[in-house]
Amino acid sequence: MAIICVDAGTTVIKAVGYDASGAETVVARRETVVSRPAPGHAEQDMGAVWDAVAGTVREVAARLGDVEFVAVTAQGDGCWLVDAAGEPTGPAILWNDARAAATVDAWTRDGTAQEAFRRNGSSAASGLPHAILTWLRANDPGRLDRSHANLTCGGWIFAKMTGQLLAEESDASAPFMDLRARAYSPALLSAFGTEWAERLLPPIRSCPVAELTRDAAAPLGLPAGTPVVMAPYDIVTTALGAGAVTAGQACGILGTTLCTEVLLDSPDLDGDPIGITIALPDGYLRAFPTFAGTEVVQWTCRLLGLSGPAELGELAASSTPGAGGLAFLPYLSPAGERAPFSDPLARGALLGLSFEHGREDVARAALEGLTMVIKDCLAATGATPTELRACGGGAASATWLGLIADVTGLPVRRSADAEVGARGAYLVGLAATGAAPSIAQAAARHVRLRDAVGPDPERRRLYERFFADFLALRGTNATSWPLLGQMRSRA
Repeated sequence: MAIICVDAGTTVIKAVGYDASGAETVVARRETVVSRPAPGHAEQDMGAVWDAVAGTVREVAARLGDVEFVAVTAQGDGCWLVDAAGEPTGPAILWNDARAAATVDAWTRDGTAQEAFRRNGSSAASGLPHAILTWLRANDPGRLDRSHANLTCGGWIFAKMTGQLLAEESDASAPFMDLRARAYSPALLSAFGTEWAERLLPPIRSCPVAELTRDAAAPLGLPAGTPVVMAPYDIVTTALGAGAVTAGQACGILGTTLCTEVLLDSPDLDGDPIGITIALPDGYLRAFPTFAGTEVVQWTCRLLGLSGPAELGELAASSTPGAGGLAFLPYLSPAGERAPFSDPLARGALLGLSFEHGREDVARAALEGLTMVIKDCLAATGATPTELRACGGGAASATWLGLIADVTGLPVRRSADAEVGARGAYLVGLAATGAAPSIAQAAARHVRLRDAVGPDPERRRLYERFFADFLALRGTNATSWPLLGQMRSRA
């Protein structure tokens, strides 16, 4: 029997087929489009996302035998609003949307966000449902009137496959869940002034399983009745797929978001109100997902006229540690930054530039800046892991992996799988359908790792000093962010 796992990312939809031994046998991919119809907006056509999912699953199914189950993981957060029939009431508003930045800034300034963190373990961000729904109520109330449920991307795909409108526990963790009760909190709804939104919140389930409907079966190329598992959303399944399945293990996702995360036995709700905390079947995930990740790499490639990330890594390797005195603050998202600090006004900067610098120094400074953010987020977790599991598109860069090892001081290990998030969904699916006793036992059997990339002792000492410099420069530069925000508003 074969298994199909869907990983619906922000820009690429993937379906992976696994044979009876659990080996990857076939991968299908479809690119998706993020539209930006207005400054700060980030949206997707929900029908186009479903079409991409159906196309990839159909392509994989055609090359497999009987399929035991389908498991789905996807991008998290945002608002994927549907009516009572499960049809979209407009485009999906994504996790990296910035239209509600002013609302989040107000919650941060008046202490609402900090108080809410003591219940849900997650900082406020403009791409979370409380902020987007608040913006819609003020700017597009008609859409809310037409809407019956607010889903996530994974919930939307699961609904299209099974007809059920549900929220997987990880998706529901922020912003309305009381983590200890693992239920929506009336106090949190009230704190954000969103009591009216309670009717839009679907029932919470942990890794639900339902049957594929007859309507969905034909476009997917699968028999009706095939079990469908809604796995946790992608930053969770990626950690699991990399083998980080027990408390204290850490993972770094080098993707559209840089997400540095560690598994916990219990939620820490008393620390600094930054990052997010996600409920898992057997614990919690403390995660620091940034707004800017590999998009910074792509932006730097365009700036320097490079063909892609591989050429950027080669160019960066020809510079020296510290990039000749250049420091790069990689806060390029129009939404500002949310981890390991929250500031919708945050912006990037290249500091220390002179005629003495070349393209190689700019390339290295960009990668070093991103890597400093990883170390900063790792420190914010409060954990002391013995290694870091790395995955995502950026993990293909040997230069970047070496930098991460040198900057964090930890051995860095990669999964041998091409699609780590799908592997995590595979592990969850095995446990949810009873084919494995637990996710941890499924991981012990099916997760394979490559050799570790270790830190160089001399470079590690250098980067300890450079990291302190990075933090100092960020603090100084942050004083200019409000002024820059005023300048943007007048432009």
